[in-house]
Amino acid sequence: MVYKVYSGRVGGVFGDLITVEVDSSTGLPAFDMIGLLGSEVKEAKERVRVALKNNGINLPAMRITVNLSPADEHKSGAAFDLPIAVAILGVFNYIPLFEPKETLVIGELALDGQIKSVKGIIPIVKMAKERGFERVLLPADNAREGCVIKGIDIVAVSNLSEVFASLAGGSFNTFKASFDEPVKENNEDVPDFDDIYGQEGAKRAAALAAAGFHHLLMTGPPGSGKSLIAKSLPSIMPDLTYEESLEISSIYSVMGLLNSDKPFISRRPFYSPHHSASLQSLAGGGPNATPGLVSLSHRGILFLDEMPEFKREAIDMLRQPMEDGKIMVSRARNSYTYPAKFMLVGAMNPCPCGYFPDRNRCTCTQSQIVKYLSKISGPVADRIDICVEVPRMDPLDMNKTRGNVTKDEYKGRINDAIERQRARYRDENFKFNSFLPSSKTDKYIPLEKEAKEFVFSLYEKLKLSTRSFYKILKVARTIADFEGSDDVSKNHLMEASLYRFPAYVGGGGLNV
Repeated sequence: MVYKVYSGRVGGVFGDLITVEVDSSTGLPAFDMIGLLGSEVKEAKERVRVALKNNGINLPAMRITVNLSPADEHKSGAAFDLPIAVAILGVFNYIPLFEPKETLVIGELALDGQIKSVKGIIPIVKMAKERGFERVLLPADNAREGCVIKGIDIVAVSNLSEVFASLAGGSFNTFKASFDEPVKENNEDVPDFDDIYGQEGAKRAAALAAAGFHHLLMTGPPGSGKSLIAKSLPSIMPDLTYEESLEISSIYSVMGLLNSDKPFISRRPFYSPHHSASLQSLAGGGPNATPGLVSLSHRGILFLDEMPEFKREAIDMLRQPMEDGKIMVSRARNSYTYPAKFMLVGAMNPCPCGYFPDRNRCTCTQSQIVKYLSKISGPVADRIDICVEVPRMDPLDMNKTRGNVTKDEYKGRINDAIERQRARYRDENFKFNSFLPSSKTDKYIPLEKEAKEFVFSLYEKLKLSTRSFYKILKVARTIADFEGSDDVSKNHLMEASLYRFPAYVGGGGLNV
């Protein structure tokens, strides 16, 4: 007799359906498991056998064969313990035959029969809903996480006794929780944009970057406020939509970063890795090709402080996700594409000592400056939408307690700009100006004759790359949205062109 139970695994940030088949037959007693299994899955037979024994169920002396299908896909992790146990209960008639296509089962077993939480619940529950399952039976510690997906019942169980009671009695105690909208988290631990004295030009550039989700690079001497501006950006960023929160939460679920206290991500991520961070930690990887910081920063901010101090290969790795909004992580067994629509915010000094071009203070030679700046290659610099200088503060600004524009005013204008973009791109699969494909700029950024002549003259005189040309158009579109204008004017294009380059020319990779 063969008994089937459906379960799931995570492939990238998506769920895959796995069928657990158990057969019992006469012959020499054995417990065999097949199906291209990882070491954790192979060990499941001992966890299941002992857990069943400690709950009063001794397996008969028969030949038991467990197959995890499809057989050509690698399975890892301990999440198949519970479905294997349920299938064994079924094959030996401890539970009645039930329609397996109605219930998906997932969970790890402890030796005493307790059911432990597992990673990747959100993408697996989402997959179950899309496949037409009525319910998912999962660990109680993952229940609130599973309820993030609407339209499917969640059955939370803490031990094998509860599983046996639910399946034998046919009555499933559905866990009740609702996440129709993300719970707004406060930003009390985030530096306030109003705490930044002076630097009105840099603050406006940062607000524009937030309004259009543009990549931002700030240059200036040490202590001028670059890091504070970057760390204050979350206080003016637009709130996440439910769909955006679900995307982020799926990635965090795969990494096991969600729990019953925090089952849903409702605040834009902000990551600031140290410059010694490895390429793998940024891009992702490892034996099972897990997401890296560029994916954990999805829909949020990846802040690289002292950007030229990062390894050049780590910075160059950002080229693909900055352009495509995704990154492919390939290994011998697996190759997954992870979302990586992050907003890169970089901060850097103009030279190793930090004071170029002030030659009264700068002691760096030209070769040292070139070597320092060359860490950021031309292709990476070309992908940065907004470059702005953050100069040394004027003493008069240090006595001010508030800028010309308050945080609430910035956030209000940013939210208005976001709403304009959502309305404009309502029929598209993108919602921000920075993601506007070059092929659709004529449709969404129509220019009057004067504005068109101006931007094409810039293209010729400054020998811009095609990418730079379109980035000027997209930043100008954001400036117009920020100002509440339906049309992109020459003035908007002029301001956007000023953000295209650093305010100084130091020679190296930034001399684009």
